[in-house]
Amino acid sequence: MIKKKLAILGIVGVPANYGGFETLVENLLDLLPKYFEITVYCESKSYPEKLETYKGAKLEYLNYKANGPESILYDSISLLKTFRNQDFILLLGVSGAIMIPFLRPFTKAKIITHIDGLEWKRDKWGFFAKKFLKLSETLAVRFSHGVVADNKHIQDYITEEYNKDSFLIAYGANHVTAVAPEPYLKKFSFLNSPYVFTVCRIEPENNVEMQLRAFKECEIGMPYIVVGNWNANAYGLKLYQEYSKVKNIILYNPIYEMEELNLLRSNCFFYLHGHSAGGTNPSLVEAMYLKLPVIAYGVNYNKETTFGKALYFDDFEELKTLLFQIHELDREQMRSDLAKLAKKNYSWKAITKKYVGMFDSLG
Repeated sequence: MIKKKLAILGIVGVPANYGGFETLVENLLDLLPKYFEITVYCESKSYPEKLETYKGAKLEYLNYKANGPESILYDSISLLKTFRNQDFILLLGVSGAIMIPFLRPFTKAKIITHIDGLEWKRDKWGFFAKKFLKLSETLAVRFSHGVVADNKHIQDYITEEYNKDSFLIAYGANHVTAVAPEPYLKKFSFLNSPYVFTVCRIEPENNVEMQLRAFKECEIGMPYIVVGNWNANAYGLKLYQEYSKVKNIILYNPIYEMEELNLLRSNCFFYLHGHSAGGTNPSLVEAMYLKLPVIAYGVNYNKETTFGKALYFDDFEELKTLLFQIHELDREQMRSDLAKLAKKNYSWKAITKKYVGMFDSLG
């Protein structure tokens, strides 16, 4: 049987080093090449060693940045290179969606866009960037053959805002594994005792500043460990300078070695998740799969992801209240509930089958 052709666009590339979409593609490639002839577009600068193929997928490289303003060009050129010779195009993110209305009349390919949450609402974007991203989202939803939402709240938004159906396909998590602390006790002495952990991009909508301030003011007898890209912008540098010397706070730059990252999060007393924008956040799903009790910012995205089984805060005072109660909270029931939900809803095998079913239904 001749396989249909599928191009995957909009990511930095594979092998994945960092990022939710990159991890999505990394894990989809474990099974998806059985069904499709796949091409993945990658950012040339991030891969000095150019692989021709990876996990059965062909890799193509572009000399543009996959993130930031240049992602518009990166995604647009990817679409121009693929619209004539593919059966399906999976565009991850809406940066290049402005091209879809122009290309659709001239392509046989079914274009599917994963809109990646409500990107235009993020605080890190200025007025004009937000307007452009909202326009891109609108064009993606209206002119793509299919739209992927990774969270029920996002799916409801697409229905209400655009009166269009979408495919609800979440993010997988069973690529993460717990790591025993003993071999690492010399490097991370805090592993011997309870601590709270967060891993995220250091951006305003992730509420890192609120969380750091709460720990600075609360004496709860355990440290707060945060892994993030502190050097990426002035906001992160300011927070690092202000909080890196606080005695109960330990800040780390991004950790790309998965075993070390899994070590830090899989042994924490609570996972603290402050994201207020987006859809199903990868780090939250992974925390659930690692059987971690979770305290999350109380937006609908996070409640949908955790099926209402985590603990939630809506502001600084509510977070402080939870922190003061942290030793009395029922961790074991939460760990059990979240782990069962993750195993049922967020396995990569089930996620991949949903993608295959989506392509088949459009094909």
